[in-house]
Amino acid sequence: MPETNEHRKQSPSPRKARPPAPRGQTYTHRNRTVLVPDGYLAVGYVSGVHGLHGELRVELYTDFPERFAPSMALYLGEALEEVTVVSARPHKNNLLLQIEGVDRREEADELRGSWLFIPESDAVALEDGVYWVHDIVGLTVETETGQTLGVIKEVLFTGANEVYVVETPATVNRGRDLLLPAIEEVVRTVDLDTGRMVVHLLPGLLDED
Repeated sequence: MPETNEHRKQSPSPRKARPPAPRGQTYTHRNRTVLVPDGYLAVGYVSGVHGLHGELRVELYTDFPERFAPSMALYLGEALEEVTVVSARPHKNNLLLQIEGVDRREEADELRGSWLFIPESDAVALEDGVYWVHDIVGLTVETETGQTLGVIKEVLFTGANEVYVVETPATVNRGRDLLLPAIEEVVRTVDLDTGRMVVHLLPGLLDED
């Protein structure tokens, strides 16, 4: 998800813990489930460690890897522990990230499976027709003829395109989740003010009697 306008940490403390943020929304990114605290965006996932000196192997969930530049602040895990970037370098489609206060492999290994977040307020304004996941989740989906199909409960990132998972009533799609590809042929309009998405159903998308 694209974002920028990085926040620079001023405090000299290398790992300043913030209060937990129990509220948030759960999304699925590339088959990984993440609870994104309210007011934050997920930008990376700690998938492993590299070497003996505390480097984290990070899968990127941002179109702006420059936010991992030295001195940038990130927020680690659901507790939103504030950490500062020491260095970052590309490695096999991932990023090797060093943060202040983590200098040994054992310390880095404890962070395996953690997500990295930024404040939503630090995100750049999106181009027309591009939306944040949290803007899409919760929209009511209707057809061009006015039929209500349900409410988007999740966004799947498949690699080719996003897929919107629509929770349907019993009378639609036999009560099963409806999977809508986020492509122009399907998604006609998105109106965040009214909380609606109008779609064109391609043959085979809807399971009908």
